[in-house]
Amino acid sequence: MAMGLGIPILQIVGYQNSGKTTLVEKLVKLIAGEGLRVSTIKHHGHGGKPDIDDIGKDSDIHRQAGAVATSVEGGGVLRLHCEKSNWQLSEIIELYKLLNIDMILVEGYKMNEYPKVVLLRKKEDQVLLDKLTNIIAVISWFPLQENIKKSFKTYSLDNENYLNDILQVMRDLHE
Repeated sequence: MAMGLGIPILQIVGYQNSGKTTLVEKLVKLIAGEGLRVSTIKHHGHGGKPDIDDIGKDSDIHRQAGAVATSVEGGGVLRLHCEKSNWQLSEIIELYKLLNIDMILVEGYKMNEYPKVVLLRKKEDQVLLDKLTNIIAVISWFPLQENIKKSFKTYSLDNENYLNDILQVMRDLHE
């Protein structure tokens, strides 16, 4: 279990347009397809408060993929809609515990300590590998250098074998 909370938690992190929402959507479909109750938490990292109308937004995509609960946090607003000066990821997770969730996928919150998958769209994004902790996998849009391949479990974005491996990690955390 992630950090002893009783619910497996996996973070999907990367810079804007790296494929986070697409990966979360695919994982939600797989997890929900196994009959498990999966929920998502999205960090609205572009500043400001998340839109009230989420049609077509990331949380709507998560919900349509099969998430039983979704939330977006930004600018002190947690859209589940509760206002507070600042929401910590741990506080949102506590709320989710009340919903009898089997797994939580977190999109964003790079600096938190949960197991994470890092998406790299550009070579400059590799700085994340030095800044972040608890990286279980790296998915890259470009060929990675051998030293990175030796340090992390790595996948090419165009080879979706990573989906089964990540799903297995989630199953292992669930047990």
